[in-house]
Amino acid sequence: MRPAKILVVDDEPHLIKLVRSNLEAQHYKVISALDGPSGLALTEKESPDLVILDIMLPGMDGYDVLQKIREFSSVPVIMLTAKDQDVDVVKGLHYGADDYVRKPFSVHELLARVEAVLRRAAASPEVTARPPFVCGDFVMDFQQRRVTVRGKDIKLGPTEYRLLAQLVQNAGRVMLHTDLLHKVWGPEYGGETEYLRVYVSYLRNKIEQDPAHPEYILTEHGVGYMFKRPE
Repeated sequence: MRPAKILVVDDEPHLIKLVRSNLEAQHYKVISALDGPSGLALTEKESPDLVILDIMLPGMDGYDVLQKIREFSSVPVIMLTAKDQDVDVVKGLHYGADDYVRKPFSVHELLARVEAVLRRAAASPEVTARPPFVCGDFVMDFQQRRVTVRGKDIKLGPTEYRLLAQLVQNAGRVMLHTDLLHKVWGPEYGGETEYLRVYVSYLRNKIEQDPAHPEYILTEHGVGYMFKRPE
């Protein structure tokens, strides 16, 4: 199996050197860029398996780079930020980031996130013998990995599908934030409730008739989320 190719985009050469040496020690292949346009060009040319992308970049910031990447690629992206604000995390997730690491970070934390994101990206779609789940106008067919609402096919990304499947398979039961993060993102996750808020919002916008007043994905404030039990 070939080593995963990781693109690191950051305007700090010493940080790139640090990240490169640690990733290469784990047998990853590393390429790098010092600015947004170069990072965008390398993403298109090299087709990396993962992009580690700083937000604060000269010329074109990380958000702009990410938006451009998402026009042609679904490559997993981990954002690096020196800002310790949830709003930055949510903004990146809305633009299509898969994960976040805040500066200053430990090498162990970064390697754990890289491994987790690559593991999720490589995971085969779960095929299950469960019968289709029906709740009102909502139907989830696990064998076909197909979701329809009011007769319309709903297109879901891999993370959206995994999250919805967990909620549906536990319909009528409140799923705790930590349990959902462990099952959908991986055992390294537990406190990233903003990830859940963003992805639940994505799902509600796709399946709810009125996302502001959901009938399927319900919130248990401060605890977790629950999919409505079929009547």
